[in-house]
Amino acid sequence: MSEGEEWTRKRHEVFAAKEQALKAAREQEHEQATAMIREAAAQFEAAGIPARPLRARPFRGSGTIRTSLHGWYLKHDRTLAVDAEGRYYVMRVDGGLLNRLRGADPEPSPAPLVVGRGARDGDTFRLEDLLQMRLEDPVTP
Repeated sequence: MSEGEEWTRKRHEVFAAKEQALKAAREQEHEQATAMIREAAAQFEAAGIPARPLRARPFRGSGTIRTSLHGWYLKHDRTLAVDAEGRYYVMRVDGGLLNRLRGADPEPSPAPLVVGRGARDGDTFRLEDLLQMRLEDPVTP
């Protein structure tokens, strides 16, 4: 094996190891966040804050779209929500005619420990703080 091939092989190994470490860190973060969300859901229910039907916003256009989801919004603009099973949702869906007529369900996203990290608006919160804010000031329909 030439020196260049050896260097290339080692670089691929390093990248693969880093990718594996990042994947493991994301999975661990998701597990911790899911546990926090489940605990918060129990606190919401104990505080008399019921899970409500959730509506999604279209990527383009106005209005909202029905979903079969029940849970709690995390932000007053209703773009993020959680359910009692600890799933985290970005409440954005395609706003096509079929979805507007039939409804749509966003897929759950990996739950982050820092909500909004990397967002352009700079609106970031620790998940723990955001859940506590919603316990004290729930988003009402």
